[in-house]
Amino acid sequence: MSQGLPRPVPRLVPVLVLAGVSFALWAAWLGWDQQRDVQADGSTTGPYEAWQVGGLVLSLLVPVYWAASRQHVAAVAGTTAGLTLAAYGDWSDDAGGLFMVGVTLVMLGSLAATAAVSAVIRAATRA
Repeated sequence: MSQGLPRPVPRLVPVLVLAGVSFALWAAWLGWDQQRDVQADGSTTGPYEAWQVGGLVLSLLVPVYWAASRQHVAAVAGTTAGLTLAAYGDWSDDAGGLFMVGVTLVMLGSLAATAAVSAVIRAATRA
């Protein structure tokens, strides 16, 4: 019986699936709201409301829990990739030119948050 190197394709599937789920959840929660709200003083807010971002975060807990409890790197890599691609696609038409700053912040924030949540889930599921 010979054991070779693990095949990379089966290890990549959970990452791609979680990236697709993250992308789809971004589209479902944030993709449809593109209008900024104009306040009485003339300032603008949005386009997202706090409940939309909260819904996205809570929805992402299910696939991240699934991947992290099975010791998949997809919990961090897939979620970060999916959210980063979704932010890039959603914001790339920004005329201000600073959309890459926001995309980078989404990437770093989702990387840090999913790594922390995954560590907690792994510790809880081991016990």
